[in-house]
Amino acid sequence: MAYEETDAPSEGVRGEWFEKPSREMGSQRYQRFVVQTHLIRAGERLERTLLPYFAERLRSQDIIVLGEKIVAIAEGRAVLVKSIKPRPIAKFLSRHVRQLGYGMGLRREETMEMAIREVGLRRILIAAVAGAADRVLGRSGDFYRVAGRRVAAIDGPGPTTIPPFNQYIVLAPKKPQNIVDGLSKRLGVEVAVVDVNDVGSEVLACSSGLQKEVIEELLRDNPMGQGAQRTPVGILRPIAITRSGKPWPDVLPLSQLGGYMTPVPGFGDGDFVWSGDEVAPTNNISHNPSSKKRHGKVDPPRL
Repeated sequence: MAYEETDAPSEGVRGEWFEKPSREMGSQRYQRFVVQTHLIRAGERLERTLLPYFAERLRSQDIIVLGEKIVAIAEGRAVLVKSIKPRPIAKFLSRHVRQLGYGMGLRREETMEMAIREVGLRRILIAAVAGAADRVLGRSGDFYRVAGRRVAAIDGPGPTTIPPFNQYIVLAPKKPQNIVDGLSKRLGVEVAVVDVNDVGSEVLACSSGLQKEVIEELLRDNPMGQGAQRTPVGILRPIAITRSGKPWPDVLPLSQLGGYMTPVPGFGDGDFVWSGDEVAPTNNISHNPSSKKRHGKVDPPRL
């Protein structure tokens, strides 16, 4: 099916934005929204079909994040499970994979078969040896570090996967940078493709103006969800942080003298000094007799 730039979201989906709890990174706070979309299909041009979801709502400083699964599906990287014939070694290896997260992952023999097809049997065997060593050393994750990103991103069907993709294994997208560049050019904002789940978050491709570490930390709690939410698109919106209260020192108005008083830094006895040359009247302020005063002035503190 060919998709035109005027295509609108289908299947009753209105492209609603749902706000998630905001997060702070350094001196910046980010509002976080997730966007409900239509069901993405193979061959879809996301840089066109996603446009209606951003119309009149996007701001120039916003960052769009796309789940890697919809990018892979649009690229045609979803493989029907029943069409996969696992080889014996795939069946053997899948039985020795530890449970990580909520899904079966490579414990499903069809998923292991696709991992072998993606990076080759030799690399998977080396990764399996590294994974076995993990158990002895009390570590985890070396299998995927050796097998690589293309294996780690393989997404098998799970209990919350939306039909018809509950019958598919979705591989890692081949060219995520293409959708990043295309969507960023059309909308004039920064874009990232991310792999986020309940185990962690990783940026697969992003605009040159983004810091991967910042995006990964902002998505670490998986605000976009994993299944029936149908929210594979997120918006990160930087907003100004407003702090309550006044910075030290406090300013105390003294209208009868036309000036103000400030606490003396380093003095522990509560003394106040007038901001000009005169010491402020202190009818209701007790002074420590040990304070040194000369000609109506208070000596500055010695630090």
